[in-house]
Amino acid sequence: MTDQLRALIRDVPDFPKSGILFRDITTLLSDAAGLRSTTHALAGLFAESGDIDLVVGIEARGFILGTPVALELEAGFVPARKPGKLPADVVSASYDLEYGSTSIEIHTDAIQPGARVLIVDDVLATGGTARAVRGLVDQLQGEIVGLAFLLELRDLNGRDGLDDVRIESVLQY
Repeated sequence: MTDQLRALIRDVPDFPKSGILFRDITTLLSDAAGLRSTTHALAGLFAESGDIDLVVGIEARGFILGTPVALELEAGFVPARKPGKLPADVVSASYDLEYGSTSIEIHTDAIQPGARVLIVDDVLATGGTARAVRGLVDQLQGEIVGLAFLLELRDLNGRDGLDDVRIESVLQY
């Protein structure tokens, strides 16, 4: 199955800048069988973990993947959004990007203490966003079951700083 999914991902050289090979998942998402297989694969990584109460999807492709994973795991869905996008009280965490920094937010009432949480996103690259969202879940006293990614870019060492939590990825590059 991983070879079939890998074949649906388009490589775009020199995007967003020269020297970068971008792994474009929009071609996978537009393929019904590929999207279904991706959902099953991501949910299957943590299916044996017991009851998962919530899936936190990281903006924006984590919404696309996290929502069907939540449905398959019979869990609720919580969006982790860019600043200013959520209408009620939020907790916020800042993290560094290649050039500058940004923040991510979750509603303060989205995760109850002790809720079992799976964090889902499309790509684990440097890990900054994942660490920030993990910090928000910790702040809200959720119990992190793990982090699930469609792609992991191994040479960017995104797992660094996340050593004490289970991390799974469907495809590695």
